[in-house]
Amino acid sequence: MSPLSVRDATPDDAGACAALYAPYVRGTAVSFEEEPPDAAEVGRRIARAQQRHAWLVAEEAGADGPRVVAYAYAGPFAARPAYRWSCEVSVYAETGRRRTGAGRLLYGELLARLERRGYHAVLAGVTEPNPASTGLHVATGFERVGTYRRVGFKHGAWHDVTWWQRRLGEDAGVGGRAPAEPR
Repeated sequence: MSPLSVRDATPDDAGACAALYAPYVRGTAVSFEEEPPDAAEVGRRIARAQQRHAWLVAEEAGADGPRVVAYAYAGPFAARPAYRWSCEVSVYAETGRRRTGAGRLLYGELLARLERRGYHAVLAGVTEPNPASTGLHVATGFERVGTYRRVGFKHGAWHDVTWWQRRLGEDAGVGGRAPAEPR
């Protein structure tokens, strides 16, 4: 495999990201979506993520030009205003590319960007069992904070979701004052 480069996703990446994600939706419980989103929907998701968070792609150089082989993004963790300094993150790599460093590379850049934007904590939900994702989160400094038991039903079975959390930056907002708004 050739070296990977990371960059911000653009609307032109929507088709590649949708194609990469579809096998997770159709064939696994990794995603709790039941129908894969089309390129137009993924394009809308990219645009939303870029407004306040981030959506990144990892590309591999090839004879026909660069090709998207993985992506990572962040979005709101929860709707209530007090959660606005926290966000949820996800990463997906093309089938057969798990445990090759693409996720770690993407998370490294994604977490750095989120910290620069003023986010305080990132959280990730992992459908169990998923040793590759567990390994990625441990390797990138996440701490296991709990498991929701039997919360998602897909492919004829109930699934647990383990939540992972990582703090970004220094604690702000001490002394009764709110930290700066994420940007």
